[in-house]
This record gives sequence, structure tokens and C-alpha cells, in this order.
Amino acid sequence: MKKTVPLLIILCMAGCAPKHKPTPLNEPPAWAKDAVWYQVFVERFHNGDPSNDPTPATISIPPMGQLAPAGWSVTPWGHDWYAKESWAERTGKPFYDNLQYRRYGGDLQGVLDKLDYLQDLGITAIYLNPINDAPSLHKYDARNYHHVDINFGPDPEGDLRIMESEDPADPSTWQWTSADKLFLRVVEEAHRRGMQVIMDYSWNHTGVLFWAWQDILKNQSKSKVKEWYEILSFDDSTTAVNEFTYKGWLDIKNLPELRKVDVAAPRENGRPYEGDINPAAKAHIFDVTRRWLAPDGDTARGIDGFRLDVADQIGLKFWRDYRKFVRSIQPEAYLVGEIWWEDYPETLMDPVPYVNGDVFDAVMFYQVYRPARYFFAKTGTPIDAKQLKDSLELQWNRMKPATLHAMMNVSSTHDAPRLLTSFYNPHKYKYQANPRDNAKFKTGKPDAETYQRLRLYLVHLFTIPGAPHIWNGEEMGMWGADDPDCRKPLWWEGMAFDPETRTNIRKGKKLYDSVGFDREQFEFYKKLIDIRKSNPVLAIGQVEFLIAEGNKLGYRRYDGRNEILVLFNLEPRPVSFDLPGNTGYTDLLHGGIISGDSVGLNPLSALVLKREH
Repeated sequence: MKKTVPLLIILCMAGCAPKHKPTPLNEPPAWAKDAVWYQVFVERFHNGDPSNDPTPATISIPPMGQLAPAGWSVTPWGHDWYAKESWAERTGKPFYDNLQYRRYGGDLQGVLDKLDYLQDLGITAIYLNPINDAPSLHKYDARNYHHVDINFGPDPEGDLRIMESEDPADPSTWQWTSADKLFLRVVEEAHRRGMQVIMDYSWNHTGVLFWAWQDILKNQSKSKVKEWYEILSFDDSTTAVNEFTYKGWLDIKNLPELRKVDVAAPRENGRPYEGDINPAAKAHIFDVTRRWLAPDGDTARGIDGFRLDVADQIGLKFWRDYRKFVRSIQPEAYLVGEIWWEDYPETLMDPVPYVNGDVFDAVMFYQVYRPARYFFAKTGTPIDAKQLKDSLELQWNRMKPATLHAMMNVSSTHDAPRLLTSFYNPHKYKYQANPRDNAKFKTGKPDAETYQRLRLYLVHLFTIPGAPHIWNGEEMGMWGADDPDCRKPLWWEGMAFDPETRTNIRKGKKLYDSVGFDREQFEFYKKLIDIRKSNPVLAIGQVEFLIAEGNKLGYRRYDGRNEILVLFNLEPRPVSFDLPGNTGYTDLLHGGIISGDSVGLNPLSALVLKREH
């Protein structure tokens, strides 16, 4: 008897590929463990389209009386960071008081133009600082969550007209601006190059130009969205004074805080708590989230996750609901939270409550950078190899392997000094790390030993569990103090730059450094990325310390077949390391084969050795 083959089977035989199971809700997406992260701060990344540069109107915040200074203009890309522009000089204000108004014109066309550069470097995942429409440089003060900033796209005026035609409270009226469309093209081109893209949002607060906040300013207690925010008192129109008061994040009035509800116990900064966000504001956040994960319902065109700002400020119930919502749309989405200070500048937060599988896939893992800095850099509070080992194991041993491998191992970001400058200064981590707070803080080109020590740390960063992260420009050899000095425009190869004032804002004779793209530093980063990507054991292998004595450190990454040894000598004299097994090793950093039962290392040097079979 002749059997009939169902049509579905015939179609699948003709080319159906089996679908893999979606990632379980309590696990990170598989791609996260292989990520090499690159963080882009768009306004300082690259100016690909000068026609859309910011204007005085687009950077001003009238409700707060913050208006662009008279004669304001975009700053030339190669301008000496510590030199005042003519408009800044005319204000008569100190240097740092004007930096909030400085713009260079970086935009999404600039990101699109440099995707090939990132691909050549070896980047596989891009984390974009906020690109939502906002007047500030940092853009955590959203005017609109659901649109890209008008100055990041090709038609700012046209985009404003589109926004004005919408009802921002009604997603059915939302349209795609030219900036939105350009961003979706960036996502498409990144995906074509094998790169994931995540967006940065703060769901804790908005800006004072946000549409809902503007409605409250206009309508006060009659506003339909008055429950969205932490309003302490509304204005009484029958009196001459303005009684309107509200809670801003960290008492910053530019950042009105969304109202928290169902809070089980008093909130403490830097500690997790049970609670939620006002339901209507939460619904809007979910609508915005869906928009970027699945534009017009198509997840293939959408982003791959979110970096979530000041995540400890929002209750865990919100985050649990948010995770379920995100994964219901895109099962392979990645969520990484900013979990940083419990008690600045001494105590970092415990990330564990946020990475048990019900909140985030990862956090920005500052907790493993701080002890590493105290070991690899020359600081006033050094630790030895055993203390580093203990600090790392404290963090690593309380996480599931899949979570540990997906952690975002940040070292420097938009909120911290650049690595070269951090290593050049002996001070406590991120404490008075700029010349405004500490006149002795060094902001110029570091010395040779700093470069050498930093490279040892970079070897460590690219060989430990978790996904390595690069703050844009580090691979170019940039230096800079804490925010805002870490946000200089990038030193692209081939661009001309004015010498930078080495003596920063200090009075007296000025000294200068030449600045520009550092090809040697770029090639070192590129080599480490290639080593990481060519050896999956560095992404998923187990880790075991072989030696941690004095300033002599060694560990191995291994699985059932592969093994890589990573050795560091920070002693002031040459030292010898025993090599386990009776086999040869390939020197992945320098080339060649090393054999025998031991190997010697000079001071301030490292080896990455792959066992030969």
C-alpha cells in the first residue's frame, strides 16, 4: 500500500531547519557568554552627519532655567578638552560649570559609518548609552522614551513635527521618525555583521520635558497622569506662591522620579527591595519596550536586550514582571542591570539578589574590577594575589555557571575614569577621581609603567569568566578622569587633534600632551579579543587558581578537552612558574611553543599558554 507523506513533512524536507528551544526564563541567552561588549556613547562617538548637529533650542531645559549660553555653538571634534570655547569664556563660569552644554555632534550615522571598524576590532555586542529623545548630554532625562533623539537622526525638524502629531499616551498613534528608522538600520547592519545590540534606559525617572511631566506642570492636580510621579504637593492656584514640590532621583529636580507602589518595607539606597511602579507608567514602559524589541511586530528587526540604569532604585516585583514581559516577546533577549554602590565609596552592592534567574541575566560587574585594579595598578591601597583570588572567588562561587559566564565585566564606563587614568593615579577607586575634587589628580598621558600594568589587567579581563566589556575609545589609547572627562570625543585615526592641556584646570604654566589614535594599543586589544574568540574555553570553561602568592598569580581555564594557563608576575624580580603536565604549550600572546616543567617571567609580564594535545 502506498503511503501518503503529509505536506508539512514534504515542505520541511525541502528546507525546514529545526528550531532550537527558546532560552528558559531563568537562564541568560546563549549568545551572552560569547559576547565581546563595546559601549557606545553616541554624542561623543563619531559625527557622521553635521547637518543634524544640536542647536541651542534642542539642548536647553527651559522649565529649569537651563538655557544654552549666548553665542553657543558645537565644539570642534579636535578641540583641546580643557580649553574653553569662546561662548564658555564669555559666561565667566568655571570650566566644569559649562560642560553640560558642550556638544560635538556625534550621531547614529557616525555609528553606522564605524560598524566595520568595530567588526575589525572583533566586537560581537554593542551597548548603546541612552539614545532616547532628551535635551541633556547623558539622555537619562527623557523627553520621549519611544523615540530616538532628534539630533541623532537626519531630520530633526521633521521628527519634531511627527512627534507633535502623536498622542504619546496612545501607542496606536506612534510613528517612526527619521531618527528611529536610522536606528533600526543600525540594528539591521549590526545584526548582518553578527553583532547584538542593546539599549540603555532608566525606567526610574524621566526628564522635566517628558510629555507626562509637562501635562502635570500644566494641569497640576487635574492631570490624568498625576499618579505617575512622586508628587509631594500640587500648586494652589488661589495663592501667590507655587506650592508644587516633588521627588527627584537623588533629589535632582531635573529627574522627577516615577512613583513606587506596593513597597513592602522602607527603601534604602543600594539595597534591593520589594515594590513596583505606578501601573499606568509601567504600562507605558512596557509599550516602549515592545516597540524596540519587535518593531511593527517583527523581532528580527528589533534589539537584543536592555541595559537598565540605577536598577536598585526600582522594586523587584517590577523587574520580575519586566523580565517575563521581555522574554515573552524575545526569548533570547539579554537584561543587564546597573547594580553598583551600597555605600559610596566603600561598599559595592551584592549582585546576587538580581541574578538568580528571575530579574536580570547579568549586572555590570564592577565588583570584580575594583579588586583587580588594586592588584594590577600601583595604588595606595594595594592587595596581593591571594586577596585578589579571595575577592574573585567570593563573587564567582555564588553564581550559577551560566550566569557567571554571561556577566558584563565592566572596567571603565561613562560613569568612571578611563582605565589608563585610573591606573595612573594611586587614589581609592572612583573617589575624587577628577581635578575638580582633587587638585593632585593626574589627567595627562600616563607613564610607561602604567601602560604595562594596564596591559596585564587586560590579559586578565579577557581570560576570566564573564563577557569582557570595552568602553568606547579605550582601545584607541584614550585617557581621562571621572565623568565628565571620560566622555571626550573619540580619537579616530586620521583626525587632527589640538594638544591637550596636561595641567587641566590648574592655574599657572600650561603643559600639553599630544593626543590621537594609538595603533599599538588598538592592536593589543584586537589580539586579546582574537584569543578570547578563538578559544571557547575562555568563555565557558571552569576556572582554577594554580598559585596566588605575593604578587605572583596563575590560574587555568579548562573543560573536558582544552586547557589554558594564565600567568602573571607583578614581583619586582623575575620568577618561575611550574607548568602542570608533561606537554608543550602554545604562547598565545607572543607566539611559539614553550615546553618543560617550568617557565620564567620577567617583572610586570604575563603569559597565556594553551596546552598542546
